[in-house]
Amino acid sequence: MKKLVLIILILTSFSFDTQKEDAFGTGEYFKFRIHYGIVNAGYATLEIKDATINNKKVHHAVGKGYTTGMSKFFFKVEDLYESYFDKETGSPYRYVRKIDEGGYTKNQEGFFNQSENRVLVKDYKRKTEKTIITVDNVQDIISSFYYLRNHPNIDKLKPGEAITIDMFFDEEITKFKLKYIGRQDITTKFGTVSTLVFKPLVQTGRVFKEQESVTLWITNDDNKIPIRIKADLAVGSLKADLEEYKGLKNPFKAKK
Repeated sequence: MKKLVLIILILTSFSFDTQKEDAFGTGEYFKFRIHYGIVNAGYATLEIKDATINNKKVHHAVGKGYTTGMSKFFFKVEDLYESYFDKETGSPYRYVRKIDEGGYTKNQEGFFNQSENRVLVKDYKRKTEKTIITVDNVQDIISSFYYLRNHPNIDKLKPGEAITIDMFFDEEITKFKLKYIGRQDITTKFGTVSTLVFKPLVQTGRVFKEQESVTLWITNDDNKIPIRIKADLAVGSLKADLEEYKGLKNPFKAKK
């Protein structure tokens, strides 16, 4: 079950909105229940707050992931991801990554200089600092979730077409490509929900079986939130469902 929570946090970044107005606001909160096969493996949460950086009001997003029950005894996960990003442009100013995955730990903080396409990474575990060259419009793993929800072109995609994003993660830039599949009504704990279906193209190897091993369902409303994720892993399968939400800016639409 290694990196289950990390997978969820990455995949929840692929969420979109066609509205010019922000699809989210301060106080929005999501909780996802993660299943590994038939086992309730843990939870992942995302919450957005207000903060101030250099006397400027910014969004402060916090993502947490943790294993529960018996899963915690077999493989303990306690992950924390934070992002501070601009309320108008969505560009990140700073990120935090503190993780403990079965004893594998990281404690890092990154500071973006978007005008110079650089990010200063401070590694508190290793007591090191390094500056890494980035690209225009780069996002961190959490800020991308909110940035893409306001993406203006997602409504122009046709089945089979894809969209990409540059994401800074693990001290390098990763290009994620998402292929749009189509629309589908799915049954959830909230009722029948109209969704848009995507397949993020992932790297095959130790975690995923194939490039299109992951399927992502996004609510087809003004919130455009991930409501279900399924993945065929190299060992077993993963499923995550939206368990709880609050503070949505727009009504959540479901057919009872």
